[in-house]
Amino acid sequence: MTKNLQGRIALALGVLVFALVGMLPLKEKINLGLDLQGGMHLLLKVDTSGLPEEAKEDAPLKALEIIRNRIDEFGVKELSVYRQGTDEIVVQLPGVTDRDRARELIGKTALLEFKLVEDSQDLYAKALEGQVPDGYELKDVDKEKILLNQKTLLTGDTLVNAEVKFDQSRFNEPYVAIEFNAKGSSVFSEITGANTGKRLAIVLDGKVHSAPRINERIPSGKASITGRFTVEEASDLAIILRAGTLPAPIYIEEERTVGPLLGRDSINSGIRASLIGLILIFIFMVVYYLFAGMIASFAMLLNFVIILGTLGWIHTTLTLPGIAGMILTIGMAVDANVLIFERMREEMATGKHMRSVISFGYDKAYSAILDSNITTLIAAALLFQFGSGPIKGFGVTLSIGLMASMFTGIFVTRIIFELISTNKNFTKLPMLKLFPKTNIDFIAKRWIAYTLSIIVLLAGLGTFIMRGEKMYGIDFTGGQIQEYSFSKHVSTEDVRKIIDGIGVKDATIQQFVNKNQVLIKTSLDEADKIGDALKTGFQDNPYELLRVEKVGPSVGKLLKKNALLALIWSLAGILIYVGIRFKNMAFAAAGVLALFHDVFIGMGALAMAGGEMDLNIIAALLTIAGYSVNDTIVIYDRIRENLKLYRKASMKEIVNMSVNQTLSRTVITTFMTLLAVVSIFLFGGEVLRPFSFVLLAGMISGVYSTVFIASPLLISWHSRQTK
Repeated sequence: MTKNLQGRIALALGVLVFALVGMLPLKEKINLGLDLQGGMHLLLKVDTSGLPEEAKEDAPLKALEIIRNRIDEFGVKELSVYRQGTDEIVVQLPGVTDRDRARELIGKTALLEFKLVEDSQDLYAKALEGQVPDGYELKDVDKEKILLNQKTLLTGDTLVNAEVKFDQSRFNEPYVAIEFNAKGSSVFSEITGANTGKRLAIVLDGKVHSAPRINERIPSGKASITGRFTVEEASDLAIILRAGTLPAPIYIEEERTVGPLLGRDSINSGIRASLIGLILIFIFMVVYYLFAGMIASFAMLLNFVIILGTLGWIHTTLTLPGIAGMILTIGMAVDANVLIFERMREEMATGKHMRSVISFGYDKAYSAILDSNITTLIAAALLFQFGSGPIKGFGVTLSIGLMASMFTGIFVTRIIFELISTNKNFTKLPMLKLFPKTNIDFIAKRWIAYTLSIIVLLAGLGTFIMRGEKMYGIDFTGGQIQEYSFSKHVSTEDVRKIIDGIGVKDATIQQFVNKNQVLIKTSLDEADKIGDALKTGFQDNPYELLRVEKVGPSVGKLLKKNALLALIWSLAGILIYVGIRFKNMAFAAAGVLALFHDVFIGMGALAMAGGEMDLNIIAALLTIAGYSVNDTIVIYDRIRENLKLYRKASMKEIVNMSVNQTLSRTVITTFMTLLAVVSIFLFGGEVLRPFSFVLLAGMISGVYSTVFIASPLLISWHSRQTK
């Protein structure tokens, strides 16, 4: 064994140990996303429009700190609160699914004010008749109307404590006891001393909670807020008051809430899809490539370990699309092994020694593997750059998976083969051969293919255009989606009647998975209103809220813009890279045209199936872009090689020869990747079904376009260049 081989073995073992330390124990090292464990994702906008210029810059930072303090006291573990842009705050609350309580806790301004109640009966009588004097306002408290002086005598800025206590005289009714600092106590003492006998209203965010009469001066700086609270409401109010007043109003621009039931289902679906996809690929590889397939299967298992280990080390959250990315990279990892094995097969046919066969296989396949993975990495990197939430997770996992697959497919498997080649009995590497040497004139059939493509594209994109705004989900248009799981069957007609009854006329209602589950889409934030109506209307059929997604119009526009930028930059990046690598823009242009073909096929398939464009679909389209060029590059790599070997052959002969030589690899790799995608489609759950459907359409189109679009276009382009 050479020192070089020993060094490579040590490096491979080091990476394995590094990955195992990073991933074990799984429950501690791998952070699950909100879509897997349940929880809330909120994008908050701090409205600084009413603040003076000097206060606008600091307001979002103050708001962030106050929100973090509130959530800390709420007891949420592994929370994430950070600033985004100039006036936005992202809040992620794992495990929190009580929407109303969380939104109240985070979004309440908590402006505590003390104001005097006007005791003039004449002014009060006029106010009741609609003649409210200037400087006053009519308010409700405990079913009583009071005339409130708008002048604020004291605010909650000087509070030092707020805690829940229980009033023994009112059957242990909870209230919030507050205490001021020295400055606040002094002011409070003056207010109560100067207004003995009058009523002092305690106002929180414009709502009067109580208006007790001042019986005497209160020098202690202590007061109480009553209001028929539940223990939970009193506790939350105390938390909010302790954390402080928000410097400006806050609005929820985007919300994504996943219930624990859907989270558990997503985890189970993801694991099931991963195992089934992995097992199917293992079986095929072992059956078709025999011993070499066993080595490839081991490399794929190692690939999984490296992905999980890296996620653990960099503390990246694993999302449901991230699991799909892992499954997808396993399918794509097969590509490297198939390329190498098919090259080995060619060299074995010449009767060479196994060491020569191994060296030839890896050396000849290397450039195609590198180029095809880099183009997919370009798409994955742009997903991370322009995506949000789970889609970023998909981009990260896909990137890690692609790099891991190159390491295991090129580096680790070569070590194993070189170790085995030291055995004198290792003289052959048997493999099945389903595809004999072909000599099909694919280029002659290009006009049939062009015609077929035009028909399919016109049908798909025509449907896409005709559907108009219906093609876009709330990620791009704004609006809200709610999913409910009822204990018994429920009809969409009954749900429609209830929703129409509360004045929500624009709702789209559909069943999914089974007749117990209903999805409701509205243009406005109507979740609370709809939830209450369904609870009342189906008293004998209780439901569980599976998820809520809300996207404001401004966020929808931003997501749409970012999705478009991701697609444009992805195509531009791939075009430039292929042009540089092959030193000929004809290769790049033909490849990118085929890429457009596949992306449009995916979009058309989605339109004809009645689906909607959302962030998951953008991830699928970018993956198709990377995969399509991946396929094309393998043929281009062989064309580049054959151009040097057969200088007297025509371009048409070279292209036909190259397509035939790589046909076995194209079919096998596509079949392997489709096994992974089909497992996501069938077993990955409802959330990933549209994503995997678009991938299926795009990847099937990718094989077709590589042979019948990219290759013939290359000849046409080459002919123009040589004229």
